[in-house]
Amino acid sequence: MKKLLPIAFMAVCLLIGSQTYAQLTPAPSSTQTIIQDFGLGKITLTYSRPNVKGRQIFGYTEPYNTVWRTGANAATIITFTDDVTLEGHKVAAGTYGLFSIPGVDEWTIILNKTAKQWGAYDYKQADDYLRFTIKPTQIKETVETLTLQFTNVFPTSADLNLLWEHTALTIHLTTDIDARVMARIDSAMQTTDKPYYQAIIYYWNNDKDMNKALPWAIALQSAPGFPPYVVKLWLARVELKKGDKAAAIKAAQEGVDAAKAGNSTEYVRLNTEVLTAAGK
Repeated sequence: MKKLLPIAFMAVCLLIGSQTYAQLTPAPSSTQTIIQDFGLGKITLTYSRPNVKGRQIFGYTEPYNTVWRTGANAATIITFTDDVTLEGHKVAAGTYGLFSIPGVDEWTIILNKTAKQWGAYDYKQADDYLRFTIKPTQIKETVETLTLQFTNVFPTSADLNLLWEHTALTIHLTTDIDARVMARIDSAMQTTDKPYYQAIIYYWNNDKDMNKALPWAIALQSAPGFPPYVVKLWLARVELKKGDKAAAIKAAQEGVDAAKAGNSTEYVRLNTEVLTAAGK
C-alpha cells in the first residue's frame, strides 16, 4: 500500500499541473457558443474561431473539395431543440456535427450524426444526416476571425452566416410553428388564466383574424398587471388593422394621454404612431 501512495501522489500532481498549464496561455483559436431563440425552440452553436494571420485560407490552408470541421480544434456542433428546415431540407431536433466541403463555386454543407469529434480526422460520410450545396460569395473586406452568426431572425425564419477571409455563406433556416401556436392559443383560451396579451401580439404580428383578437384586446383592459397605455396601444393597433380608424384613433389618443400621465415617452411615441397611421 505504501508503494502505491507515491504513484497516486504523482498522478494528482500531474493532474493539477496539467490543469494549471491549460490556463497558462489563451487558446490560439477562441471558442464561441451562440444560443439563438428560434420558433418554439433554440439553436445552440459551438465552434472554435481561427484567424487568417496573413495566410491564404480557402484552397490553401483549408483545401477545396476536402471535408472541413467548419472551424478549428473540435468539430463545430449545432443543436436544434425543435424541428427546423435548412435550405428546404427538414432536420429533426437533435445535435449534429456541422462540417463543410469548401469549393470555388459551390460548398457542400454537412450535418453529421457524430457531433463530438476532434477535427474531421474521424469523420465518416456514412454517418451523415444531411448534405446540401450552397453558393459562396466573395467580399472585399477581410474578415480576420472566422465568424458564424445568426441574422435576419424572425419567429419562423433566420439566416446562419459564415464569414472568413473574403468568403461569405448564408444558410437559410425556417420552422413551421403556426399550427402549433394557434392550437396552443385556442387551448389556453379555455383556461382561467387567459393569455390575452401574448395572443393579441401573435395575431397582430402574423396577420390573423382581428375580429377574433378584438374581444381579447377589450378584455386586456381589465386584466391585472398591464398599464393603461399598453392596453390602449394594442386595442388601437387591432382596431386599425381591422379597419376601424375612428376606434383606433380614440384608443390611441387615450393611450397617449395615459402614457403622458405615466411619464412613458416610449408609449407616447408608439400610440402616436397609430394616430399617424390612422390619418390623424
